Amino acid sequence: CPALPRTKFADVTAEMYPVGTRLHYECDNGYRRRGGQKPGIQCQSTQQVASWVYREFECIDDKILLSTAPMMKLNVTQKPERKTQSPAAQKQENLSEFDRKDFCGPPKTIPHASLILAKRYYVGQVLHFKCQSGYDKRFPTSGNRTCKKVNGKIIWTPLDMRCTNDS
Repeated sequence: CPALPRTKFADVTAEMYPVGTRLHYECDNGYRRRGGQKPGIQCQSTQQVASWVYREFECIDDKILLSTAPMMKLNVTQKPERKTQSPAAQKQENLSEFDRKDFCGPPKTIPHASLILAKRYYVGQVLHFKCQSGYDKRFPTSGNRTCKKVNGKIIWTPLDMRCTNDS
């Protein structure tokens, strides 16, 4: 897909990611990645089921010495944890057989880490935009963009929203 046009004052999320998508985690302020670990994950199709491939990754408190920090092990492939039934979780469970082969659901939550959305997207990617708090004075305050192939050209669908705090 072409570079995603920047949308001022909006947060971007996704519920599904096409096979081939690469994302990475970034440790929150006050935490750092344990040495030698890789923050990247990739959506891959294995035995006709799309799932995230994780590597060992942990964010540790800057105040804790490396030798005393507890270690968190992740399986090579692991489905996202779900504590409550979110709309995204419901959507993942309702995916058609085609979608389960070609799309991964939301990635696993890692303590003290944030997921950084990819800069490279694939055809079929749907991104959800929502105005940040304080920038939602005009309706609509949320919307979607989809990467599509139209007449042989790959484009992002238009976003019919604008986030502003102007009166």
